[in-house]
Amino acid sequence: MTSAGTIARYIFGRRRTVLSYLKQALAVRRQRQSLRDLPPEVLRDIGLTRDEALNEAGRPIWDVPRHWLS
Repeated sequence: MTSAGTIARYIFGRRRTVLSYLKQALAVRRQRQSLRDLPPEVLRDIGLTRDEALNEAGRPIWDVPRHWLS
């Protein structure tokens, strides 16, 4: 698991602006909220259970795969 400080150092080391980080973090939040709201038949189609979707939706906005930060 990646800490917020590690992500901040990575982002600022890559000369990304705070605004671009905020924009990406809000996009992650929207995507996770959308996942949370999917109906059971759609979750089945993408191979997720309701519990998996809720677990993903509950993750903090900075908890993303490292390759999303590049």
